[in-house]
Amino acid sequence: MAKLVLIFASISGALAVGLGAFGAHALKAKLESSGNLDTYNTAVQYQFYHTIVLLFIGFLMTKYSSQWLTTSSYAMMLGIIIFSGSLYVLAITNIKWLGAITPIGGLGFICGWAFLAVAISQIKF
Repeated sequence: MAKLVLIFASISGALAVGLGAFGAHALKAKLESSGNLDTYNTAVQYQFYHTIVLLFIGFLMTKYSSQWLTTSSYAMMLGIIIFSGSLYVLAITNIKWLGAITPIGGLGFICGWAFLAVAISQIKF
């Protein structure tokens, strides 16, 4: 499972860089004219933050066996896909109802952090 998490995080990091550059250059005028540049930037930032956390979780998983780490990683991955994904699509297409899906991804992030706290509290250092 650790390998899957680390691969997902690596791909997510590459995508965050690529999508960030794409938004800053190719899409900048479109995003500014629609008023969605901040939304797009939020998607990139949250993807980066949680990608870094996933790397941390993945490395913990190589040393410690914990169902809480596994659950945390799933919640973080779900958060990246739903939170950042919905914001990317909303910002590019201006389909506003996608904003209703975004909090589900946010809940994934919150749960991921909570599950990570439980996992760390159970690790014997």
